[in-house]
Amino acid sequence: MKIKINRDALLKPLSSVSSIVERRHTLPILTNLLLEAKQDGVTLTATDLEMQISLSLQTEPGVEVATTVSARKMLEICRSLPEQADITIDISDNRMLIKAGKSRFNLQTLPAEDYPLMAKATGETSLVLAITQQKLKKLLGQVEYAMAQQDIRYYLNGLLLEVNGNRLSVVGTDGHRLSFTSTNLEQTYEKQELILPRKTVLELIKLLSDSDETVSIEVSSNQINFSFSNIRLISKVIDGKFPDYTRVIPVGYQNSFSVDRQTILLAMQRASILSNEKFRGIRMVLGSSSLRLISSNSEQEEAEEELEISYDGEPLDIGFNVTYMIDVLTNVDSETVTFSFADANSSCLVTIPSDVTYKYVVMPMRI
Repeated sequence: MKIKINRDALLKPLSSVSSIVERRHTLPILTNLLLEAKQDGVTLTATDLEMQISLSLQTEPGVEVATTVSARKMLEICRSLPEQADITIDISDNRMLIKAGKSRFNLQTLPAEDYPLMAKATGETSLVLAITQQKLKKLLGQVEYAMAQQDIRYYLNGLLLEVNGNRLSVVGTDGHRLSFTSTNLEQTYEKQELILPRKTVLELIKLLSDSDETVSIEVSSNQINFSFSNIRLISKVIDGKFPDYTRVIPVGYQNSFSVDRQTILLAMQRASILSNEKFRGIRMVLGSSSLRLISSNSEQEEAEEELEISYDGEPLDIGFNVTYMIDVLTNVDSETVTFSFADANSSCLVTIPSDVTYKYVVMPMRI
């Protein structure tokens, strides 16, 4: 039962599905990927039981066969072969023989019927919408860095997707900062919210391309499906209530200035070198036409950066976590950013003139 395929055609899909496979798992079969050969091509599937990625690729017409094999070993073999090598995969009994040129690899397999595929959720589909890959990738990329990582408040370890009328909003927060962005949809929908797990968000950003091809999104009670190009991603959603982000995003902040993003980013990065390693605090001292960034640490070392800015609001001296500031300046692609404040105890609102929907809020810290 032979499958013939070019090494370069196999490598990218293989690495895309393998990225979610756990290296060690109590269920040995979950370190494998499912390989299904049909007349018109091959489908590769991997799952960690929370998320599942399937990717189809065309091959020479061949036999119908299905098996599971170690994702890591197959990927490493494929990576190590010369570019454009022709690969022959021979499956028989519980073995897989991979041949390319004079290289031969004999791998153990486990039965395809034992592979724990995530079934598509039964029950009513509550939402179906379409968006371009480029748009969805940009939305996720603008907010993903504000997600919590392993917070006990599990609903923060992901992004809120909110559909309301003809708008799709995406929100991330870890309780100390919040990022928000939204876009118009072609149709109108009833209000619906769901929380997309962190791992799913990061995989989507890797898989989505900067193209105008459509992503079809289907939501049911505890599951979300993304279909685009030759990829199908199924993910569980986080069960929980996301905080009311509208109460966090300030309006009417009077004290504001705009500045070149790259200039302030480099100044923040330099000032952060001498910030306290644990608290990462930086003071933003605003005066007439000037911004000073000041950091210090427990060794009594201090860094100061001064920037000329167009500012005639009241003098302010506010402390923030410098990492949170560097995150936003690294992840937005606008040339100019705007910082807005109410007073010395209020949060900082970061916006970008080129995108009125984008908002980033950072809570102040005492320094």
